[in-house]
Amino acid sequence: MGVPTVSRRVDSAATTSAAAESTRRRSQGVLTPYLFLAPYLVLFCIFVLVPAFFGLYISLHDWDYLLPNKPFVGLRNYINLFDPESSTFEPFWQSMVATGKFTLFSVPPLIVIPLGIALILNEKFPGRNIFRAIYFAPFVLGIAVIGVLWRFLLDANVGLVNFVLGKLGLPDDTPWLSAEPWVWVTLVGVTVWWTLGFNAVIYLAGLQDIPSDLYDAAKVDGAGRWARFRYVTLPGLRQVLLFVIVITILASANMFGQSYLITQGAPGNQTQTALMYIANEGLQAFRMGNAAAMSYFLALALAIVSIVNFLLLRHRED
Repeated sequence: MGVPTVSRRVDSAATTSAAAESTRRRSQGVLTPYLFLAPYLVLFCIFVLVPAFFGLYISLHDWDYLLPNKPFVGLRNYINLFDPESSTFEPFWQSMVATGKFTLFSVPPLIVIPLGIALILNEKFPGRNIFRAIYFAPFVLGIAVIGVLWRFLLDANVGLVNFVLGKLGLPDDTPWLSAEPWVWVTLVGVTVWWTLGFNAVIYLAGLQDIPSDLYDAAKVDGAGRWARFRYVTLPGLRQVLLFVIVITILASANMFGQSYLITQGAPGNQTQTALMYIANEGLQAFRMGNAAAMSYFLALALAIVSIVNFLLLRHRED
């Protein structure tokens, strides 16, 4: 009678040990992803979450970091953005209008032109990889290089562009950097030249994920190029198109370097974008509370635009 009892105890102990080992392995399996994410999460908290909450705190104060007292003002910095009597109302909304103009002018070509280039580069022809590298190469350059390069090329007096136009018998005194509408042509043209390669690469990756069987079936059904593009390519690029639209709007609405380096806000402050005005307000005028409030308002506006774009494209897809 003693042997079976001992055997049952041994089996019970083995079962308990196996269960404990299984639980330990499951707990390790649950914790493993978080251990890999830990370095990123630490950096995210330090450089994103903490500054975000600290910026919100600053926006609720009359914050001049050169002075010891930073009185709490509540929502006054936000209310001033909508108060015509405040000193920040007119220049802030003028900068928002400039941001809207640039976004309106730059987003459509940055969506359409890279798509056309991607369609061409997706075909098989000699030197295809070289052309892919050529179109993407400007995006590798920093904004400082782009700004200095194009400010020199488009200078009304000594710029190479006006010199070439004069040699071709065209007007050679175009004020690319100092008068409307040429300043917008400059900013949009430079931005499209600089960043279209990135969007083209994203489109190209999406095109290569579309099964070739769909195109073969469309050809068998007698679909031409336009029909294949409309009924195969565009539906296959739906998610990619949503991504490109959202990041392009966000990038255009946050434009700073081109305006700061190329036109310097000219003429007057007509090309001073919201981000440029926020930087001046916070870092030159030392009104960090106002600048923080403007930043959060701009972030909220961009979040709403992104959500609307997402909902519209999802609705059309459904």
